[in-house]
Amino acid sequence: MAGFSLELNEDQRDLRDWVHGFAKDVIRPAAPEWDEREETPWPILQEAAKIGLYGFESLATWFADPIGLSLPIATEELFWGDAGIALAIMGTGLAVAGIFASGEPEQLAEWVPECFGDENDPKVAAFCASEPQAGSDVSGYKTRARYDEATDEWVINGQKAWATNGGIANVHVVTAVVDPTLGARGQAGFIVPPNTPGVASTRKIKKHGLRASHTADVFFDDVRVPGRCVLGGKERVEARLARAREGKKAGGQAAMATFETTRPTVGAMAVGVARAAYDYALEYAKDREAFGRKIIENQSIAFDLANMRMEIDAARMLVWRAAWMGRNNVPFEAGEGSMSKLKASEVAVWSTERAIQILGGAGYTREHPVERMHRDAKIFTIFEGTSEIQRLVISRAISGIHIP
Repeated sequence: MAGFSLELNEDQRDLRDWVHGFAKDVIRPAAPEWDEREETPWPILQEAAKIGLYGFESLATWFADPIGLSLPIATEELFWGDAGIALAIMGTGLAVAGIFASGEPEQLAEWVPECFGDENDPKVAAFCASEPQAGSDVSGYKTRARYDEATDEWVINGQKAWATNGGIANVHVVTAVVDPTLGARGQAGFIVPPNTPGVASTRKIKKHGLRASHTADVFFDDVRVPGRCVLGGKERVEARLARAREGKKAGGQAAMATFETTRPTVGAMAVGVARAAYDYALEYAKDREAFGRKIIENQSIAFDLANMRMEIDAARMLVWRAAWMGRNNVPFEAGEGSMSKLKASEVAVWSTERAIQILGGAGYTREHPVERMHRDAKIFTIFEGTSEIQRLVISRAISGIHIP
């Protein structure tokens, strides 16, 4: 087990400074334009790919950090730059996490590079879990997958909602029901390869925030994928389902396994947005004069900024703890992964709101980025498990009781 220290090592400091430079020099200047356009910023993805910031190699390097902090460090810096563009860069990582959580080594080797493309032709991938009538309630998924023995193919039918990169992805990773009698335990994950017939997306969703990140509903109409595309392999999936039918512990559920892997990273995203709002409000308060003095000299403003810094640092510590625990296989006995996501997401919403208040009327206009940051922050209390779901996970973990 790797030791934990609050002092970053040289590699982690270099990573932080490298990603921060890209966020400051490339992402931030472009953020207002892509927020207005509400389009995937392909030129920025290509710039990130050219310097090695977007691709399997960088993600694998961050995952390989034995301390577990490289991924949240890089994520925080990207989202400090701009949440919409950063999610366009990082959104593929959710699909990769889905493959990593349930897939075999051969599947990782075959499909993860397909998720990213290359610097000359970057691609994106999508993780498709939520459905129109089932978001946090993973047991309510209706998308079905049946095995066709005659052709050794899985046939997928259903609709997925709110999929980041849905419809424009080179690879879609889909959670589907294999045995509806088992509820959430009867699900499996599937890889839908590029250009597979039957995959359609009829509309891009217009969103409150994160507008540079593509979100869409995806429809699967008799989508046939090779038998090898079930994550974990058919034999392993069938063995898990058999244990579930016998009432035995069946192992991880496909969608939840992915969410457990990514919650600290989502927390790091929220910390980045909160810190960006704090940094901007602090500089504004030091420059802005009212009633003959800098507004930071007013105790109410100074105290707001002090509280913002404290809450952001506290959220980051929870994220780092959960990331270290996850990397070193330390069980989340008190819902530590959910704690990190819950705290960071609510700090992001609160900090961006306080930043607007500190700027006053100016903060409510699009002339200052805190308005955009506030719009971007809200999603963190909703996606990959709402704040209410995080509290449910934590309360069940600390009580040992299945609280409904």
